[in-house]
Amino acid sequence: MFARFGSWCHDHRRLVASTWLIALVLSGALFATVGGAFREEFDLPSSESRTGFDILEANFGGMGTNATGTIVFRAEQGVRDPEVEEAMETLLAQVASQPNVISVSSPYAEDGANQISADGAVAYASVDMPNDISSGDSQQISTFIEANAPEIDGLTIERGTFYFAEGAAPSAEALGLAFAIIILIAAFGSVLAMGLPVGVALSGIGIGVVIVAMLSHFLPVPEFATIFGIMIGLGAGIDYALLIVTRFREQLHRGHTVREAVTIAVDTAGRSVVFAGCTVVISMLSLMVIGVRFIQSLAISVSAVVAITILASVTLLPALLGFAGTRIELTRWRGLISAGFVALGLLATGLKHPSLAFLAFGLAALTLLASLLVRQLRQQVPSRPPVAPERTLAFRWSRMVQHRPWLGAIAATALLLLLTIPVLSLRLGFSDESNAAAGTTTKQAYNLIVEGFGAGYTGPLYLAAEIPAGTSPDALASVTSALAADPGVASVSPPMTNPDGTAAIWNLIPTTGPQEQATTDLVHHLRESVLPPVEERVGFPVHVTGTNAANIDFAAYLGSRLIYVFAVVLLLSFLLLMVVFRSVLVPLKAVIMNLLSIGAAYGVVVALFQWGWFGSITGIQPAPIEPWAPMMLFAIVFGLSMDYEVFLLSRIREEWLQTGDSRHSVANGLAATAKVITAAAAIMVLVCGSFLLDPERAIKLLGVGLAVAILLDATVVRMLLVPATMELLGDRNWWLPRWLDRLLPKVDVEGSET
Repeated sequence: MFARFGSWCHDHRRLVASTWLIALVLSGALFATVGGAFREEFDLPSSESRTGFDILEANFGGMGTNATGTIVFRAEQGVRDPEVEEAMETLLAQVASQPNVISVSSPYAEDGANQISADGAVAYASVDMPNDISSGDSQQISTFIEANAPEIDGLTIERGTFYFAEGAAPSAEALGLAFAIIILIAAFGSVLAMGLPVGVALSGIGIGVVIVAMLSHFLPVPEFATIFGIMIGLGAGIDYALLIVTRFREQLHRGHTVREAVTIAVDTAGRSVVFAGCTVVISMLSLMVIGVRFIQSLAISVSAVVAITILASVTLLPALLGFAGTRIELTRWRGLISAGFVALGLLATGLKHPSLAFLAFGLAALTLLASLLVRQLRQQVPSRPPVAPERTLAFRWSRMVQHRPWLGAIAATALLLLLTIPVLSLRLGFSDESNAAAGTTTKQAYNLIVEGFGAGYTGPLYLAAEIPAGTSPDALASVTSALAADPGVASVSPPMTNPDGTAAIWNLIPTTGPQEQATTDLVHHLRESVLPPVEERVGFPVHVTGTNAANIDFAAYLGSRLIYVFAVVLLLSFLLLMVVFRSVLVPLKAVIMNLLSIGAAYGVVVALFQWGWFGSITGIQPAPIEPWAPMMLFAIVFGLSMDYEVFLLSRIREEWLQTGDSRHSVANGLAATAKVITAAAAIMVLVCGSFLLDPERAIKLLGVGLAVAILLDATVVRMLLVPATMELLGDRNWWLPRWLDRLLPKVDVEGSET
């Protein structure tokens, strides 16, 4: 089927290419017309904080549940200075009239005294916004505040919480493209061999991102889903197309016609691409077992982008290879120089240097124009002759590893286990604004709040209760007294009741910040030790709630669901690999080795993001690990690791089926795929690693985790652990009980070169 499909795409290349072009144009028009409806809808599962939110929503108009930004200001002359007070009241009134602003709580209001510090130098105003406000809308409010802030000597105004965080960041997508161009040209010496994978990946991403935008109208898709989709789609799309292009060039070198080469490439590498891509999709969809809608929506969105890149790789790419033909082996100086300038332009774009980007892109265009007059620019760049597999570095390396397999296996395993050690101290939780980059308004606002009020003011807790009719004020006061007596509580407000007296609310300020372990301990201590005796006396339950408590509950819930994600991914991956490679030990080894590389990546993430190692270089502050990150990393990394596993093992099995020599098949398979895997992994590492430049901590964390995991997988696992263990097992690698062989469906992932 794959062979006929590849031939059909080649023979009808104009139809296939024009169909993709029309699809891209129509999807762009659809996106321009409809747009997206992205929203971050955290559907907190059943918990005490969820119960508290319900009480607040039903009785207090959602107090404590809205999206909240802060305007924090400091005045050397004091915030009660008449000039400062008049100017700030004017600003706050203007902000209150803006779209998407529900209310502004002013420190100058009758009940706002607690929003002014004891020394009168610092004050803050809370800006309540709809819970589902988009980052674009909240940024408009932040921009309005900045533009209309009064300029008075001694007055400093900052904007706090992540809703008002500054969003300017390097473009990791542009940086990733630039790195891909450089790596592909360096590895394969052909502009077309570089351009086709990049073009196919961009085509798949273009349509995939529009699909994600359309899904956002029906599902609570967060805005960063497009970032994840582009990150995974760009790397995976280039990887998939690169594998097929490499196999196509290999067949041309063996004397096949263009049509035959396309057919064989799709029938062999194309099968691997489809299967490998399906493992990524299945790994992502395993997140559905979490039961949280925004995570499920994120998984569906990323899966959709990956699925479209797979489709582009096995349809659009064969058509483009038909157009390119044998010219894929030719590179002229004009193309090489222009590609270099384009890569420089993309680097400048990613680093936000528009003038340099404009110059680089202009030089690329000028080079192409100059080639019409300068004959040397039209001359062919000398190509490197193909190297026999036995003479490649990868073949010699494999032989060296196979000569001392125990040493290689033990050394690789020891290294991965050593890197995994920090995972033992993993703490899940949400980081707070103290992790914002130094100099940003978010960080300055946080520092002012801590200076004026203490760290606990950045993450207050609410306590909510439905109270029986006739409850005395003394009963409510006893709750207040019990809370205030706890050493972890900085202050607690008197109870406020709703108009009909059926519910009460307390505002509690911890002594520590939201991300501190002490704050988590305080929430549990209040629920388990402080409140139960009081509840028994007053006769009604009191629920600890608020954003901070909800984050703690959410982290605990996700931590408890991790095992289900791991179990689903591991089981499905094992079964798929067993079906494809007709072996029990090969999939078992693959699962174990992938667990080792993912564990090592987790360890590096904990050391960098939780312990704060190399913080002076990375700019990362110590904080808990975002609770959704481990499961997201596991699903994505396991899927991508299986990509390289399938690329390598399918070639090794293909060689083994032809020769029956397990040692030679490992060395030949590694030699045939080492360059592709190395280039593909390098692109993924740089694409994901470039997200370290993003100001958003969660994006940094995911990018670094992916980059480290893929680097370890493509080097320590693929180049050392796999050949060592396969040498130790020999022909037993392909052992499968006959009864099991009869039960398993037949799936051919190797294809045929004939």
